[in-house]
Amino acid sequence: MERIKEESLGSVVARFLKETGLQTQLNQYRLKQAWPIITGELVKSKTQDLYIKNQTLYVKLRSPVLRSELSLRKQELKTQLNAYVQAQVISDIVFA
Repeated sequence: MERIKEESLGSVVARFLKETGLQTQLNQYRLKQAWPIITGELVKSKTQDLYIKNQTLYVKLRSPVLRSELSLRKQELKTQLNAYVQAQVISDIVFA
């Protein structure tokens, strides 16, 4: 009888997520959950909608002033959000 190589549960789950295509959806979910953590409570309270399409994070805000300020920090926010998820989930952010 041949011995089966042992794997940790974490690596089995990670392989399953990757093989089924669920890893991308999970990373997108985690990135959206990270938005208020990275940006803070004020931005969270002014955010109306948040979704990802084609590696672009679309953020609908209630405040034009905040939209302008966050546009200046777009690169920094993109880097922080991807780092939080530990994956390249988004390549751009669009503020509306």
